Amino acid sequence: MNTIATNFGIDKALQILGIQALNNGTSTGTNQFSSGEIIESYSPVDGQLIGKVKTTSKADYENVMLAATSAFKIWRTTPAPQRGEIVRQFGEKLREKKEALGKLVSYEMGKSYQEGLGEVQEMIDICDFAVGLSRQLHGLTMHSERPGHRMYEQYHPLGVVGIISAFNFPVAVWAWNTALAWVCGDVCVWKPSEKTPLCGVACQNIAAEVFAENNLPEGISCLINGDYKVGEFMTKDTRVPLISATGSTRMGKIVAQEVAGRLGKSLLELGGNNAIIVTPDADIKMTVIGAVFGAVGTAGQRCTSTRRLIIHESVYDNVKNAVVDAYKQLRIGNPLDEKNHVGPLIDKDAVKMYKMALEKVVEEGGKIVVEGGVLSGEGYESGCYVKPAIAEAKPEFKIVQHETFAPVLYLLKYEGDVENAIDIQNNVAQGLSSAIMTNNLRDAERFLSVQGSDCGIANVNIGTSGAEIGGAFGGEKETGGGRESGSDAWKIYMRRQTNTINYTTELPLAQGIKFDL
Repeated sequence: MNTIATNFGIDKALQILGIQALNNGTSTGTNQFSSGEIIESYSPVDGQLIGKVKTTSKADYENVMLAATSAFKIWRTTPAPQRGEIVRQFGEKLREKKEALGKLVSYEMGKSYQEGLGEVQEMIDICDFAVGLSRQLHGLTMHSERPGHRMYEQYHPLGVVGIISAFNFPVAVWAWNTALAWVCGDVCVWKPSEKTPLCGVACQNIAAEVFAENNLPEGISCLINGDYKVGEFMTKDTRVPLISATGSTRMGKIVAQEVAGRLGKSLLELGGNNAIIVTPDADIKMTVIGAVFGAVGTAGQRCTSTRRLIIHESVYDNVKNAVVDAYKQLRIGNPLDEKNHVGPLIDKDAVKMYKMALEKVVEEGGKIVVEGGVLSGEGYESGCYVKPAIAEAKPEFKIVQHETFAPVLYLLKYEGDVENAIDIQNNVAQGLSSAIMTNNLRDAERFLSVQGSDCGIANVNIGTSGAEIGGAFGGEKETGGGRESGSDAWKIYMRRQTNTINYTTELPLAQGIKFDL
């Protein structure tokens, strides 16, 4: 047993989550007897092997789909409020295991323990939301133009929902999809990131407990493991009417084309290149808090991470100096130690991208104002710890237009009115999250207007990072256009049906058409 696992209770957490002892491998449900290859999960915290899972073979996948499609026939006829009760019980299980699952998220992915706990809390929150939603899957009634007719619309479950999630939120994004899909009457097949497979095993184990206690089929929640090739099983499968995929824009384009080719539905949550605009009358203290957490939280590996700080020239130096001073206070290290602010990147490939970004911004004429670098020595043995860096740059730099999944923040200067800042913000391919720091009502309203931010999320006096489950989450342009979580995002998981009932003895046609026999 490695020291970090022992000191911070990872071994106990794995036991609570039903995962076998460290280094001895893991198995779950339909994967237990898989003939697939082995995935080894190493922690970016200390480089230690946590456990192993088997990848899903084509034969395994067919067994999974048999279980899922069979379960759907039972689940879809279960009244929605009863489905909500199952989701409520799942939320209660998450409350019981919150500390254990939060520790696994932190250790396997590398985010701070507090962020790991926060991610599990998001799962709990979406369960609460979904329970209420289970009694509110409303359709509309419409007046017919024909006498003696009634029109209305209703929503029915789609069937099997395929979920492909990313490493940076290894459990919450699955729950956003799953909790809503379940109350809508769908069953789910989930492929977690191959970089965080044990988080997927843990969630599947928790769900399986709930289903077993309620004598429900295990196929309501299914897990498959592997790389993109396993994901292709779902994207090409006509039995999976909806694919919800979270990841890079490159990945999303491949998924979208494949699913569209069979006329399926896609829910895509892809890249972000998020900016905070800082106007002349912004509260600098609030700006620093929002910008620093947005830039370094999860080591800059959130799709909503702040990449660009667009600052008016009149306050540029003051804001720059304040942010630079704040970076001096950051503590980098083991994310399970709550004194630390920043943990590791997910792996050494991410470290390479981080280093490449810093090299490119200098090549393009930028200036580093907070030095980056890879940390080594005691506590940094995994080679995945880096220093959050800040660079002065120009909006047109290619690297600034690119999303680097690492703690690199670009400072950009704007002149004149807020319209100029909005133009800079919008002039990137991505359109996920955005924010403005201002005490000027006109600037705030302009930012939120049709002429303002072109992102799916636009905030005033808070940062770009973090989202409450009550609002629909997602973005525009190369972010994919999908919406998850709150508001009416549930409708993507259902099929809409319009119904007309004639309660007379006549059969009049619409638009006054006559057809006499």
